[in-house]
Amino acid sequence: MMSVSTSGSTRREGVVTEIASVEVTVWVPASPPEVFGFFTDPDRYVRWMGSEAELEPVPGGVYRVRMADGFSAAGRFLVVEPPHLVVFSWGFADDEAASRTKHEGGEPGGAGAMPAGSTRVTVTLLDEDGGTRLTLRHENLPSESLREGHDVAWNTYLPRLAVRAAGGDPGPDPHA
Repeated sequence: MMSVSTSGSTRREGVVTEIASVEVTVWVPASPPEVFGFFTDPDRYVRWMGSEAELEPVPGGVYRVRMADGFSAAGRFLVVEPPHLVVFSWGFADDEAASRTKHEGGEPGGAGAMPAGSTRVTVTLLDEDGGTRLTLRHENLPSESLREGHDVAWNTYLPRLAVRAAGGDPGPDPHA
């Protein structure tokens, strides 16, 4: 957008396009304290997503998850309030991770497209019908294609968590 002032100078105004957040809600047949552990205990985390996890679930603690195919996400825990709230930052751990995204089109620029810790994931766990209503909200995604890719990923992985929390086997990891 351009506008011209009466003094003859030209000013450019940026157009801000906000990318919608990804929000996914699933019902999990386990209590909030049980589900909470799937986000804070590395051994439990990799039962539903990833092949390795380094998790320090305290504000400022490390959040790093690696998938079997080499994709890695990294950030920091921002809020940890057992058993109902976990908030962490999220982004590509490095250029290799960025090159291994599963969504169509990929993003130019490697990890710079979504640097480690540049987005925010909020997980809310509420008691509901003898289980837990898990709502995950992923904010500050930098592009529509990354939003779409993360929408697909969270809608793939959170049902896997529900199956695992119920004692089932969710099958092979989609990133394997």
